[in-house]
Amino acid sequence: GMAARLAAALPAGARRILVLGCEELMYAPLRLAHELERTTGAEVRSSTTTRSPVLAVDDPGYAIRSRLVFPAHDDPADGPGERYAYNVAGGGFDAVLAVVDSAADTPALHAPDGLLARLAEHTPHVLLAVVPAYVPAARRYVPAAHPAVPAAHPAVPASRPEGSPMLPEPLRGPDFSSYAPEEVGWLLQDLSDVTLEAPTEEREEAIQRGGAHYAESLPVEYQPSAEYQELFHSALTASADRLARGVGAVTELVLAERSPRPVLVSLARAGTPVGVLMRRWAAFRHGLDLPHYAVSIVRGRGIDANALRWLAAHHDPADVVFVDGWTGKGAITRELADAIARFEEQGGAPGFDPEIAVLADPGACVRTYGTRDDFLIPSACLNSTVSGLISRTVLRADLVGPDDFHGAKFYRELAGADLSNAFLDAVSARFPEAAETVQMAVKELLAGDRAPTWAGWAAVERISEEYGIHDVNLVKPGVGETTRVLLRRVPWKILARTGAGADLDHVRLLAGQRGVPVEEVDGLPYTCVGLIHPRYTRGATGADGKAVTR
Repeated sequence: GMAARLAAALPAGARRILVLGCEELMYAPLRLAHELERTTGAEVRSSTTTRSPVLAVDDPGYAIRSRLVFPAHDDPADGPGERYAYNVAGGGFDAVLAVVDSAADTPALHAPDGLLARLAEHTPHVLLAVVPAYVPAARRYVPAAHPAVPAAHPAVPASRPEGSPMLPEPLRGPDFSSYAPEEVGWLLQDLSDVTLEAPTEEREEAIQRGGAHYAESLPVEYQPSAEYQELFHSALTASADRLARGVGAVTELVLAERSPRPVLVSLARAGTPVGVLMRRWAAFRHGLDLPHYAVSIVRGRGIDANALRWLAAHHDPADVVFVDGWTGKGAITRELADAIARFEEQGGAPGFDPEIAVLADPGACVRTYGTRDDFLIPSACLNSTVSGLISRTVLRADLVGPDDFHGAKFYRELAGADLSNAFLDAVSARFPEAAETVQMAVKELLAGDRAPTWAGWAAVERISEEYGIHDVNLVKPGVGETTRVLLRRVPWKILARTGAGADLDHVRLLAGQRGVPVEEVDGLPYTCVGLIHPRYTRGATGADGKAVTR
């Protein structure tokens, strides 16, 4: 077998051998190492490469003595990056046997700065064993008949371009999410059975040290106190009219300027409740039954290209309108524009318009919005329990392959606390009262200057420097983004516009619960701004787990 052929290829007299796997490809290398040790009598060690950076210290008492760095060679779904092999240099190996699968046997592996070249710097003999990669045969997915799913959602066509994988149909409630099946189709894969949650402090430390991306894990779902839930209900009662007007205005702008039959594609998950409400407004006001999907977009990684391929196969890309809840500084707005450009450059279908339609645009980043006021959108107060019980989206190489949708979890166990449909129904109930006001507001919007000024981005850059943070990604402007900081990250402090009223009641409550100071600032362009701790380690929290205050 392979072990016998490898044993014959080893140099004569090799007494210390390393069998090196490729990331999660570990079982085959271990079996080969065991067989080589049994048949050759040599001392055989087994290890694997990794994407995880670890500090190497050449000290006899330290586990990681040396580190080799080389570029990824397996065409990872999240793009190129560094990979590592530990304790190879200085290991005294007479030979190193690298074991990869056929998908990872690429030109990058054999490049002058690739893994094989780096290994050759530290051992006199490098051997390469390539095992076949398992590639599932493409399957044709046919959606189950469901009387509530409108006919506007056709099945995947039988024919497709050569080499293009067949993608599954969207996930729908009640099997995935607590929304009705006709409200939204999720272009995601279900990762509900995978443990992805990590404590907030551990996630923050890993993210800031560069050892992990925020989309590779999930925060533990925040369970609101009775006092906080009461704040949510009070905020919803107070803002339902305002929300209805904003939803109506942005939907009418889309119908007037983008397409008379738009395909709504919300950015999961904050955009999804807004997308559902826009779909409901179009039905209420115009009798339209608009298709609505939710897709994943990840800062620094882009939008799910497979979701775009699915959309292009089923709809005219020119009709697709991307929907989000609100803008902060505009990072996702820029991310989407860059991602669409890359998608087309790499041969994807042309015609997608990266302009996002949002309920609120306090950052002045887009042209299509319901309002530019920075106010409390109650769906920002909670996590999955106001978003169909769906988690944030996940993009991790061991879970999401090159032909997969990004993933997410359905928290079925939180059904007793779910307010997703209560939120939608409360706002939809105000549509009749809002109709006349919306009509006047849309006339003003259509006649006015809505060109983006990016004032929010400029403000964030200024705040980042004034507070010594020097990283705009740690400055989260607006009520919605500040709420996210308090629910999911390690907050440092909250800046509140002097005189801000009830829109910040929930922010003050959360800040008090986490021991985070709220600093009033005159002339703040947003109602509030959340600052993530700029130099976070677990030592930055007290024994009670609360954030530092200085």
